[in-house]
Amino acid sequence: MENQTQQGYGPQVMQPAPNSTAVLVLGIVSIIGCFCYGIVGFICGIIALVLYSKSIKQYRLTPEAYTESSVKNLNAGRICAIIGLVLSALYLATVIFAIAFFGMEMLSNPQEFLDKYK
Repeated sequence: MENQTQQGYGPQVMQPAPNSTAVLVLGIVSIIGCFCYGIVGFICGIIALVLYSKSIKQYRLTPEAYTESSVKNLNAGRICAIIGLVLSALYLATVIFAIAFFGMEMLSNPQEFLDKYK
């Protein structure tokens, strides 16, 4: 460390990894958003994974410049985004199956549909 200060570099200021908070928030929203017919969760999950890939490339160039907690946020956001994508895909597949099998009538008013076929 003395060597760096003698050469004029000074102490390095660590900064958070780029988009670490955004990736984490979008990952969490993708899990919650999977219940909005899967569309919101799917979109947020994809955006989170794209931001993660850009941010992790920057981190790998200079890992000593970023804080460890922000990198952990990136990884947690990636995991949440993957979970959100899987749940959204399953929910979206279920909705598509329900529409194909029962039609839109079932989704718009399920109680009336069930009473009709009792």
